[in-house]
Formats: sequence, structure tokens, C-alpha cells
Amino acid sequence: MATRWPVVLEDGDVRLRPLRRRDAKAWLALRAVNARWLERWEASSPVPTEGPSPTFGEFVRMLSAQARQGTALPFAVDHRGQLVGQLTVSSIVYGSLRSASIGYWVSQHVAGQGVIPTSVALATDHCFGPLALHRVEVNIRPENAPSLRVVEKLGFRDEGLRARYLHINGDWCDHRTFALTVEDVPEGLLARWHARRVRAASVDGE
Repeated sequence: MATRWPVVLEDGDVRLRPLRRRDAKAWLALRAVNARWLERWEASSPVPTEGPSPTFGEFVRMLSAQARQGTALPFAVDHRGQLVGQLTVSSIVYGSLRSASIGYWVSQHVAGQGVIPTSVALATDHCFGPLALHRVEVNIRPENAPSLRVVEKLGFRDEGLRARYLHINGDWCDHRTFALTVEDVPEGLLARWHARRVRAASVDGE
């Protein structure tokens, strides 16, 4: 089932939009600066690959093709007009499951500022709204404390451990699965996230 693409989702200083070939310089610089911050969480292939790695332009074309086919939604994450990361809605399945997975990375310099929780909330609401999906999941390494805080802040349900679930940084690694169904957030996940931040601010101000 193909979905409308491109899609742009915004809330305050956070904007999700398609990754473009002209992002090459900023994207590559961001990845280089954050190499040590990100490398231990990077997906890898268990099968040796042959030939040169794809260029950034080829990478963007591949993602755009997946988006047009409706199998993934690859978003660049902007904060105050600056590229700071990437979020991908992948494994989009319809039929009796109607589910998708969300994965992301963000620059260390904006970690903890609400950029990724806002991005995940925007993407989840898009999945439950225009895409009419029923379930969204996020799979996280048990030792990835920053990502665990993201799903905790958003109220994702912990569905347990998946042993040796994904090949990460050269090895098969356990992941914990967190999920929401559309019935869990009738008010919308972004609205829930905003309400939580307001409550936290009021407590801090007391």
C-alpha cells in the first residue's frame, strides 16, 4: 500500500522532513562528529558485503523509493532549522497486523532536549492517523539508557526482551521491545507528551 510522500511533520522547534541529496555535507559532518556516540548502536550486516558502499545520493534514492512504495518513512530530524538526526518508520505492514517500527539517531549536542521524544510522538501520530496503523514499536538495546528514557517519557509499554534480535555493531544483540496501539493514546501521543512536559515544568517551578 503506497503512502503519500513527501511528508513534513512539525511541532515547535522540531521538524521531520524527507532527507535530501543536498543534506550530504551536513549529514556526513554530523555522523563524523557523533561517530563514538553512535557506533555502538549501529545496525550491521551479518553477511559480508561486496563492492563499494553506496554514495549519499544513492542512499537517499533508496530511502525515497521505500517511501514511495509505502514500506518506510525516512525522515531527517531538524531542530531550529538545523539537521540534528534521522528517524525512520520501517517495517510498515498492513493487513491484519497494521504495524510499524520506529528507529532513530540524534546528535549528542541536542540529546536530552526533547527532540527525539517529540519526533517519535509526531511519527507515531502520523502512523495512527493518516496511515491508519494499529501498532507502533520501538526496539532498544537494554543498555541504551538515553533511548530507554525516550520511551519512558512517552509511555510506551515494555513488552519484554527479544534475545539476539538485531545485528548491531558486528554482533547479534538483545533488544527490549516497547509498543503502543492506537487505543493506548486516544488523545494522540504528541498531546500526551506536551501534557507531561507541562506537568513536569509545574513541579519544577513549585
